[in-house]
Amino acid sequence: MENDFERPDREAAAEALNTLHADRERLANAVEVPRLLLFAFGALGAWWVAAAATTDPGADYQPPTSGWLALVGGLVIAYLVRRETGIRFRVMGARAGWAVAGIVATCLALFSVSLGLVSFDLRWAVTLTSTAAFLMTTWLAGVAHRSAIAELRRG
Repeated sequence: MENDFERPDREAAAEALNTLHADRERLANAVEVPRLLLFAFGALGAWWVAAAATTDPGADYQPPTSGWLALVGGLVIAYLVRRETGIRFRVMGARAGWAVAGIVATCLALFSVSLGLVSFDLRWAVTLTSTAAFLMTTWLAGVAHRSAIAELRRG
């Protein structure tokens, strides 16, 4: 068996790279933002923050188990986003990682504020923190998704 390796010329290599770039661009343009799933992330964050209204802060404080359910729900929604778009979360980029960390930090902060509101017997005000959690989580999930599309374009 004889191997006949030819060294490609510069034009062929440049054309192959241009074709690859065009394919990446076409793929990135074809990916649509799954708005319903981004809203689901927002709803999950709002639900977790709203769980503070069902607690009794103080000496007998028992943390709600909704944190574990929110984690499972987040993993399910992440799987659905991957199935819908084909984007793997391991290659989303640094900006997406910061956005996800921002989601966690924002929800933790709003949960703590909600506990403070409940301790002052202002359970009704938890609706404000829950709404803020919904808005911030939905926005940051969109930032993460746009970052993933940008990483897809870069390769």
